[in-house]
Amino acid sequence: MTLATIIAFAAEESEHHGNVALETVGYGIIAVVVFAALALVTLSYRNVANRHARKAEAYARAHADDLQRSGHGH
Repeated sequence: MTLATIIAFAAEESEHHGNVALETVGYGIIAVVVFAALALVTLSYRNVANRHARKAEAYARAHADDLQRSGHGH
């Protein structure tokens, strides 16, 4: 065997003809899991303002004079 044939055989064995899409499926699965977790966190803050509506109304009644005196926020 010559050096050229040894290099050709080595190059032939090191080539990889796999499916690249199947190799990267794990990244997609991880991304879907992360985005699903973030969606759950986002949805957990849904309707938070209504949970404390009584407190907000009581605060607004207690500080109604302050809000009317200030005008346009100046």
